[in-house]
Amino acid sequence: MSTSAAHTGTSGSPERGKLDNRWFSGPAIVAYVASVKLIAHLATASVYGFFIDELYFLACGQHLAWGYVDMPPLTAFQAWLTRALFGDSAYSIRLFPSLAAAGLVLLTGTLVRALGGKRFAQFLAALAVLVAPAYLAFDSYLSMNSIDPLVWMGCALLVIKMIQTGNTRLWLWFGVLAGVGLLNKDTMLMFGFALVAGLLLTMERRILWNCWIFIGGGIALLMFLPNFMWMVRHHFPLLELLANIRRNGRDVPFGPLQFMGMQILLIHPASLPIWCAGLWSCFAGRARRYRCLAWTYVIALAVLLATRGKVYYLAPAYPMLLAAGAIALESWSARPRMRTLRAAYCGVLGISGAMLAPTIFPILPPQTYLSYTHALGIAQPRMENRATNAMPQFFADRLGWPEMVAAVAKVYDSLPPAERARTAIIGNDFGQCGAVDFYGPKYGLPKSIGTHLTYWYWGPRDYTGEIMIVLGDTIQGASQWFDSVEEVAEVGHVYAMKQEHFKILLCRHPKNGTTLKDIWPRVKNFN
Repeated sequence: MSTSAAHTGTSGSPERGKLDNRWFSGPAIVAYVASVKLIAHLATASVYGFFIDELYFLACGQHLAWGYVDMPPLTAFQAWLTRALFGDSAYSIRLFPSLAAAGLVLLTGTLVRALGGKRFAQFLAALAVLVAPAYLAFDSYLSMNSIDPLVWMGCALLVIKMIQTGNTRLWLWFGVLAGVGLLNKDTMLMFGFALVAGLLLTMERRILWNCWIFIGGGIALLMFLPNFMWMVRHHFPLLELLANIRRNGRDVPFGPLQFMGMQILLIHPASLPIWCAGLWSCFAGRARRYRCLAWTYVIALAVLLATRGKVYYLAPAYPMLLAAGAIALESWSARPRMRTLRAAYCGVLGISGAMLAPTIFPILPPQTYLSYTHALGIAQPRMENRATNAMPQFFADRLGWPEMVAAVAKVYDSLPPAERARTAIIGNDFGQCGAVDFYGPKYGLPKSIGTHLTYWYWGPRDYTGEIMIVLGDTIQGASQWFDSVEEVAEVGHVYAMKQEHFKILLCRHPKNGTTLKDIWPRVKNFN
C-alpha cells in the first residue's frame, strides 16, 4: 500500500483498520448491549400503569424529607427531580431506572476490563446482565432497586482499582458512593460490612490500614447522618415495620435451598455457569487476587439467610461474579475448537433470555401474558402472601389505578358543592392514596390522606372527618368510627390485586363527636 493511501484512510489502511477495531471492540459491543437494554425499557415504559410502590414514591416526592418509614430519601428525590424536569408521563417517571439499566451493563463491562477480560468476556457478562430477570424487573419502574446495583458495583470497582494500584485515596470516592447508597437503600450497610469483612479475610487487607478509609467512612457517615437523625426523631419506624411484617407473615418464607433456587431464577438459569465460575475464580482461580469479592458475596448471603432477608436483596452483587466468571469462561474456551461452543452458549443465553423476559418484564398485555406463560408452563414465583387474581402480583399491582380514581371522582362530584370542601378522601394502602394524588388533579380531586406508612406521618391535615370518602375498608370496619356508612360505588380491575377490589364508602358523622385528629394515633398502619 502506498503512503498516500495509508494517510488518506482508504480501504485496507491502518486508519480504517483502527476504525473497524473501534466499532467491534469490547467497549463498543458492551455499549451496543447497553443500548438494547435502554431501548427495551423506554419502549415498554407505558405498556402497564404505575406500580403500587411507584405511586407511593411519587407522593413522597411531593413531601421531600430526609427519611420515610420504609426508605431513605433518594428515591423520593428521584421522583421529584424527574417530574420537575420531564413531566408526568410514564417515559419521564421511568427514565432514570432505564438509564440505570443501561448504566449497569456499561459498569459490568468496565468490571470485566478491570479484571483483565477481553472482548468475549465483556460481551458475555453484558449479555448475562441484559437477560437477568432481576434486573429486567428492577429497571421497569422507579425505585431504589435500579440504583442499588450501580452503587454496589461502583464500590467493588474502586476496591479492584485499589488492589491493583495501591492508591488508597480511592477510599474517598468509595465513601461518596457508599453515602449515596445509604441514602438510597439500607442494604448498603450489609454490602459495606460484607466487603470490609471480605478484605479482612484476605491478604488484600493491606488497603484497609490507612487514613483514607477513615476519611471515606467519615464522608459516608456525614452523607447518611441526616437520614439517621430523621430515623432517631421518629423512633426508627423501619424496625417497627419489619417486625410487623414478620409477625403478620406477609413475606413468603424461603429456606436456604429455596433461597439459592431463587438466586438461580433471578439471575437466569442459563447464567448459573458464569457466576459460579466467577465465584470459583475469585476463590481459587485466576482471579483469586480478588478473593475479597467472593467473600463479600458469601458473607452477604449468610447475613440474608440469618436475617431472613428478601431473596432479591442479593441481586446487586452478581455483576462482579458475572464479570469474573465471563473471564474464566473466556480463558477456558480460548482454543479454536471451542469457538463454536462459545457461540452456542451465547445463543442459548440470548434466546432463553428473550423467551423468559416476558414472564417478568412488563412487555405483553395481560391476556397475551397469560396465554404466553400458560404455553410455556412458567409463572412468576410468589414473594408475598397477598391474594391476587390471574395476573402475578408484580403485574397486578400496576393495574386498575386510573379506573379507581375515576370512580372516586364520580362520588366526589356527586356531593353538593358545600360539602366537597369538607370531604376528605382516605385510603387504606399507599397505592390507593398515591393513585388519588397522581391521577386526581385532572378530576379536581384534593390530595388524599392515608394511614399507611409515611402517609400516616403527613396526618389528616385540616380535615375533621365529618365527611369522608373511604377506600379499601368494609362497612363493618368503617362503622367503628362513623355513625353513617354508605356504599356508593364499587371498583376492581379484573386483573388487579384482590385487595384493590372494594366498595367505595361515603362516611359521615364520626362517633361520639370525635375528630380525625383525635383518632389519628390509633389508625397507624405500619404493615
